[in-house]
Amino acid sequence: MSITKETKKKLIADNKCSEKDNGGSVESQVAVLTERIRNLTEHMKVNKKDQHSKRGLITMVNRRKKLLAYIKGRNPDDYEALIKKLGLRK
Repeated sequence: MSITKETKKKLIADNKCSEKDNGGSVESQVAVLTERIRNLTEHMKVNKKDQHSKRGLITMVNRRKKLLAYIKGRNPDDYEALIKKLGLRK
């Protein structure tokens, strides 16, 4: 259900903004959240009655939504590139 350290490091490396970025940038956070959401979505397909995980999934989706809105307001070009890279909407 959770992502491994290696997967998280790879996602951060692929989406970091600068050389000093260790995962704190908004783009890296969105990438990690997207992977966690995908994993938890697969879990929810099998375990439909797992309400605790459902609540966590909704929380992660809302957090990602807020971070994407922040990126869109700050730099729309970065927003478009990120959603294409992660395979999100549109």
